[in-house]
Parts: sequence; C-alpha cells; structure tokens
Amino acid sequence: MEQFSLKGKTALITGASRGIGEAISCLLAQQGAFCILVSRKADDLAIVENEIRSKGGSAVSVACNVGSMDQIKELMAHVEEKYGRLDILINNAAANPYFGEMINAEEWAWDKTNDVNLKGPFFMIQHASRLMKKNSGGSIVNVSSVNGVQPALFQGIYSITKAGLITMTRACARELAPHNIRVNALLPGLTDTKFASAITKNEDIKNLILPQIPMGRIATPEEMAPAVLYLVSDAASYTTGICLACDGGMLC
Repeated sequence: MEQFSLKGKTALITGASRGIGEAISCLLAQQGAFCILVSRKADDLAIVENEIRSKGGSAVSVACNVGSMDQIKELMAHVEEKYGRLDILINNAAANPYFGEMINAEEWAWDKTNDVNLKGPFFMIQHASRLMKKNSGGSIVNVSSVNGVQPALFQGIYSITKAGLITMTRACARELAPHNIRVNALLPGLTDTKFASAITKNEDIKNLILPQIPMGRIATPEEMAPAVLYLVSDAASYTTGICLACDGGMLC
C-alpha cells in the first residue's frame, strides 16, 4: 500500500469545488498529498477545503478561471513562489455550455468550451511541466470523457474537445516521458454530478443512455477518484499515455 502513498507530494486539482474534482481532492489528501484546490469561485472551494482539513488532510484554495491565460499564469506563478514545487496536476475543470445540435451552435459556445476544455489544460500542462522538471518529474491526469471516444447526442462540441484532450494526453506523454513526467487520462462514463445533471435529472434522456451501460447504472464521483489515485501514484510508475475508461462497460 506504500505505493499509493502521496506523502510529501503537492497536487493541484482544477474544478475541485464539486463532483469528480471534489472526490479526487479528498482522496489525494487522504493519501497524504497537500492539495491546491482550484475553481472559479473561492466560496465553493472553501467547503471542500474545510472538509479535507476536518479529516486531518492538508489543502488550500485558489480561485482561478482556467479558461483565462492571464489567470493561469498568475496561478502557476503563485504555486512556484509559495510552494516551490508541483508533483501532481489534475486537469478536471470542464465546460459544456451548449446542449443541442452542432449546426445551431453559436460561436460563443464553441469558444467557451474550447477555452476551458482544451486551451486551459494545454497551458496548465505547459506551466506545470516546467515546474515538475525542476523537481525531477511528476504526474499529470487529464479528465476527459467517454464522449471523446464515442460522441454523445447534443454534446457534439463537448465531445470534440474531449477527443482533443485524449490526443493531447498521448502527445504530452510522449514528449514529457524523458523528463520523468507521466501524462494519462481518465475517461468517466455517466456520473452523478451537477455538471451532468442535464442528463441525470432528465428521465427521458437518462432512459435512453442507461441501456447503453452494461452495468446498468450511473457512477458516483467517488468511483472515479481511485482510478486517478492509481495514475498519480508510484503504483503506476511505468504507466504513461493511457486513457483509462471508468464507464460501467459503456465502451466495451
């Protein structure tokens, strides 16, 4: 079990205020990581930070919109100056502001989805990897989606960005491997989060999707976190460039 210990590691998790990001943050902190919680709203982060601290973990909150280059630069400069190292980066923040046919989508929907889901993770990796190189390596996990492999109805733009994130993962894994920086991706299936509530709270849509999941149910955020723990831990020391689907068999 020592292979799964994160004692002495500093981890930064985006989209940490709820859902999968919250679950990941709590588990990494439980395993000993010092967690830098990142999201757009500081008030939401404070709830997760307090939860981690109440259980004996260590965490701080930093508000940042990862769709903004200026805020990304400020965030990473703060991390380097304040903490001096970064061992783990979890690119979990995501946006899906448009639900409908792609041919009717407006430019703002394309721009926002790409800024948060692709541009943000790319430049977070760029800055994080420079810091990781100074500390002899690190681990990065991009939270993509099964939609990146099998595009979902009315989620075309979102699916395109998640497919791009899969390719980004593989490209970065190859480039950063010589620097002892591993880059992998998590591909969640349908998970019970506020982010997915447009699907999970709509009985008609949910009833269309559930028959496509061999396990016949929706996942919980807590079922995603252990996969991330494996990918960032020493247990996965020879694992890079993989896209691990946690989807109840949906992609089988």
